Amino acid sequence: MMALNRYRLRHLLQKGHRGAKLTSQLLTKPDKLLGVILLGSNLINAAAAALVTALSFRLFGANEYALTLATVSVTFAILVFSEVTPKVLGAAYPERVALPASYVLTPLLRLFYPVVWFVNLFVRALLWLLRLKPGDGGNDNKLGLEELRTVVLEAGHFMPRKHQSILLNLFELQNITVDDVMTPRNQIEAIDLAAPPEVISARISTSHHTRLPVYRDELDDIVGILHVRKVLHQAQGGQLNADTIGEILREPYFVPGGTPLFTQLQQFQENQRRVGLVVDEYGELMGLVTVEDILEEIVGEFTTHAPAQEGFYRKQEDGSWLVEGSTPLRELNRKLGLKFPLDGPKTLNGLILEHLEDIPESGTSLRIDHHTIEIVQTQDRVVKVVRVFPPVPAGQP
Repeated sequence: MMALNRYRLRHLLQKGHRGAKLTSQLLTKPDKLLGVILLGSNLINAAAAALVTALSFRLFGANEYALTLATVSVTFAILVFSEVTPKVLGAAYPERVALPASYVLTPLLRLFYPVVWFVNLFVRALLWLLRLKPGDGGNDNKLGLEELRTVVLEAGHFMPRKHQSILLNLFELQNITVDDVMTPRNQIEAIDLAAPPEVISARISTSHHTRLPVYRDELDDIVGILHVRKVLHQAQGGQLNADTIGEILREPYFVPGGTPLFTQLQQFQENQRRVGLVVDEYGELMGLVTVEDILEEIVGEFTTHAPAQEGFYRKQEDGSWLVEGSTPLRELNRKLGLKFPLDGPKTLNGLILEHLEDIPESGTSLRIDHHTIEIVQTQDRVVKVVRVFPPVPAGQP
């Protein structure tokens, strides 16, 4: 009874299993359940000992050796057949033992309820003297987030690997922020209302996205979000201008930096939005996050990115990889199976600059958490291209 999987029991209970219902009722009052089980067990064990003693005296008289042998024999029999073997079987096959046993224990509990109640009076009095207050049955079976994660990891052979990965990713949403998955400011595809009409039309016609931020003169001055499909026919006909765009713009939706992905997913749903502009504590634009960015953290990549956002990965003959310095560390870890730290900078360039505390020159090599990195190209105070070597096992030079 005590070794039963409570969640499996609840599942059987929901399906209307009669044995599960009786077992669940018994487990709601563990003191009475243990009382009736131990009452029967101790009664039979004491009766067996008394019976063997009586038989020993009748057959061999007051013979100390015979009495000792009888005591050892009945102890061995009780241990093997009444204690160890049944408990091992019960622990190994709790469901197959407990559910049928509930049909016997339920009427026994009703029959001996007065005796069990009388015994429990003394038990409760003793516990009160010891200042102990045992909790209600089942309260200790509530699982926290880490326990749920362990359950999913250990249940891998019961579910497809992809399902397990999705569940584990869901647990991580509260630990990942919009800063980790957003499109950086310098990679945002946007429209400048101050640009000539032909430039605006060309920008919309060649866009890789269906929703574009619209700004005036500077990217920090976002005036709205444009749904490209609403003006695509006008852009192709050359009839598009700033006034036409301004009439159909939707008010921009701003997101504070550091917002957990799970919280932001709820905000997108409640506000019926798909695109959010991430701003820092000073209100300056940091990047852009979409519903698709969050969903990809759960199920993996499934959308087509613009060329500027696809990243640069080129494997070399020596097993190393050439990657862009602007590559997000989470993406780099996921695609190449690396383990760069994620609790600091969000990009490979940021990690290198933080580690060196300087802008490195081409040819500079360094090691970060067993990962050897070589700077291939720097430009405009930014690390542009990096060679990442396979990680070196701990303890090796």
